[in-house]
Amino acid sequence: MAGRANISVALTFLILGLLLALLFVLDILIGSTRLEASDVFRSLFGQGTAHGEIIVMQFRLPKAVTAVIAGAAMSVSGLLMQTLFRNPLAGPDVLGVSSGAGLGVALMILTLSPVFEFSSLNPLHGWSLIIAACAGAGAVMVIIMAVSARVRDIMTVLIIGILLASAISSVVSLLQYFSNESMLKTYVIWTMGNLGNLSPVQVRVLLAASSTGLIMAFMQVKPLNALLMGETFSRSVGVNMKRTRIALFASASILAGSVTAFCGPLAFIGIAVPHITRLLFSTSDHKVLVPGVILTGATVVLLSDIVSALPGGGHIIPVNTVTSLIGIPVVLWIIAGKNMMGRKI
Repeated sequence: MAGRANISVALTFLILGLLLALLFVLDILIGSTRLEASDVFRSLFGQGTAHGEIIVMQFRLPKAVTAVIAGAAMSVSGLLMQTLFRNPLAGPDVLGVSSGAGLGVALMILTLSPVFEFSSLNPLHGWSLIIAACAGAGAVMVIIMAVSARVRDIMTVLIIGILLASAISSVVSLLQYFSNESMLKTYVIWTMGNLGNLSPVQVRVLLAASSTGLIMAFMQVKPLNALLMGETFSRSVGVNMKRTRIALFASASILAGSVTAFCGPLAFIGIAVPHITRLLFSTSDHKVLVPGVILTGATVVLLSDIVSALPGGGHIIPVNTVTSLIGIPVVLWIIAGKNMMGRKI
């Protein structure tokens, strides 16, 4: 039985890997501007037209790479939060963590922009935004964790997360109201950020920050598996809960904060992808789930990015709209399944 399970897991990884590669190529081939496939491939090897190389190398390729990084990072962040809070509906956007990251960016841009030069060519610009976003995400994570330690009801914790997000939105509105024209313009441009707005320097900064968060997540695989059995069991098998919480807080905040800093919040990816991955692999073992979530998240965001570019004619649907259409049915399925279980009991 164990051998069959291992073969099934390996086959699922293989299929996901091939699907990810296929969607990555399709994301480069498909765009709002029509290019022949031969022109795209020639441009990748520096043999295309000047127009084709600009579109492929400066827009489509960085956008596809960003989709892979953002999908993996937001999905793993959601997995860590669901395990840490033992809440199937936990996620960066649902619990207000993405809003906290957005507040950090707003404070940086709307209050400190005269001090820092916010140029996309300046690498310090990327790091300053990521640090601010991670700090905001971490602050919300701490508040939610403190609340969940006292309030055991899942829906109450979620409502508090929604209230936090609303309060943060009000603070951001006040900052916008009192900011000058140049600060407001910079912030509005950031709020319209999407997967295709990143420069090569920003992509490298995002990759470095997300890689740090993912490495930290891989290092916490054993404590994550222990947490599935509860904190008492975790302590009994030698898990240092204080150190584990700090590591998971830091990892989830870095992952959600870095993506939000550059791409804006990717709606419902953090909550939906971990559940899709559990369904695909039929396991709760984080040794399988963490790499599985990385592949699934990257695949889902690549697919969303492809769908967002399908209208053509120079028009692109916001990728958040597509991810919401994928994520909302998953959330409804989780809630419906929980209610059905409650009725059976």
